[in-house]
Amino acid sequence: MAASDLVCAEMYVFPLWAWVGFSAMIAALLLLDLLVLARQQREISFRQATALSLFWIILALLFGVVIFALAGPNRGGEYFAGYVIEKSLSVDNVFVFALIFSYFAVPGRYQYRVLFWGVVGALVLRAIFIALGAQLLERYDWMVYVFGIFLIYTGIRMAFHRDEEVHPERNPVLLLVRRMLPMTKDFQGQKFFVRQAGKLYATPLLAVVAVVGTTNLVFAVDSVPAIFAITSSSFIVWSANAFAVLGLRPLYFMLAGMIERFVYLSLGLSIVLIFVGVKFMISDLVGKVPIWISLPIIATVVGVSIAASLWKTRA
Repeated sequence: MAASDLVCAEMYVFPLWAWVGFSAMIAALLLLDLLVLARQQREISFRQATALSLFWIILALLFGVVIFALAGPNRGGEYFAGYVIEKSLSVDNVFVFALIFSYFAVPGRYQYRVLFWGVVGALVLRAIFIALGAQLLERYDWMVYVFGIFLIYTGIRMAFHRDEEVHPERNPVLLLVRRMLPMTKDFQGQKFFVRQAGKLYATPLLAVVAVVGTTNLVFAVDSVPAIFAITSSSFIVWSANAFAVLGLRPLYFMLAGMIERFVYLSLGLSIVLIFVGVKFMISDLVGKVPIWISLPIIATVVGVSIAASLWKTRA
């Protein structure tokens, strides 16, 4: 069955009320986060970050159980496979965020607020990418080959460019912000704008948010096609992405100090991306690979790469 037929045939599983209810829940959780945590001017502790990370993981898994119960084991398996991929890819985000914060010398007490707005931007960008990707797959059957080739290329590039450096100072949006807006030399608390001598200035914190936001755009380009290779359901793509992105902030505060220990994770992710890319391409030729074959393969590759990394870098 062609990708467009799969999309049309299976969208009924998640009606409008599911979209509205889930999006409202995400908005409510973000608002609660903004009012409680993002306003704090203190560094998030490892213990607090661990608790928050577990909260998001447990909530994501419980949501998967709900999908499993309401939409069946196939949809449930697709959600869990997609969440594993998105969660694993987010570990690479942690490394890049650590480099950005180091480059701008962002105090720890301001980092959670920056990541909060980065997450909001990431959710908006991924929603746009998901809507665009679903429309392309529905209208053009040959897009499965485009997505598949892109995933295979990304996987190969990730395998052979694991030590590639990131240069925040070259970010085009950062250069544009600095050119268009007068900017203070120092941080002004958690403010993005301040008025000095009657003139409005941006603060370096706005520049950090701009760089984090454009970085999230690159991550969305990589991750959204990966999960579309697992499922044709836009709702599953959206929900798995949302939970992975929402859990990114506490994950950063948990792993930022030990990110260099995950030496084999990029290799594992490259294998996963190549696998789902091939799976995506052959789905239009010989049929979909059952999710209960894909899910164990994805979980095993990610799990082995993490375990091997921790063993390799053990003290």
